[in-house]
Amino acid sequence: MTEISSSDGDAAGVAPSAIPSARWQATVGVAVVLVAAGLAVGALQIPGTAGYGGVGPNFVPWLCAAVLGLCGVLLVREALSGGYRHAQDPGGSARGHWGRFAWVSSGLLLNAALITEIGFILGCALCYALAVQGLRRAQGDARTLSPRVLLVDVLAGLAIAAPVFWAFTQFLAIGLPGLTNTGWL
Repeated sequence: MTEISSSDGDAAGVAPSAIPSARWQATVGVAVVLVAAGLAVGALQIPGTAGYGGVGPNFVPWLCAAVLGLCGVLLVREALSGGYRHAQDPGGSARGHWGRFAWVSSGLLLNAALITEIGFILGCALCYALAVQGLRRAQGDARTLSPRVLLVDVLAGLAIAAPVFWAFTQFLAIGLPGLTNTGWL
């Protein structure tokens, strides 16, 4: 990795403005610590009675909160001890592409809103198709809305979601919302 020189703030073509200031870097670390604290508060709401193997249902949320909190503390320490010294140019565009973000977000939100109505398989296929549209648009792909591409995206989403649904419902006996009561759709 190349180190950013302190004299001109530019090493290997990295613009000085491309890397956020140490204050912004510390703010990101503090935000991560706050998210970890929110996870810990959520973990307090989960009953801690030990289940199979002596591990209760609140183990994973506590583990995630602890690891995320440690990462946040390390980010703050790094920011306060000189910043992200080995930061590379993040690349990409200088500004966000809200239209592409909207495609991906709409896939996630529609899946969450419709999963109990149209079932896991169709909801996930819809989520996949919309997210892929957003990612294609981010790459400047001109084939985004052609009927053939849309059909391939939906079929790929179905091919991914159906085996996951069947594995969870048929083999692991975990209830996921289905389109029918048969457990296969």
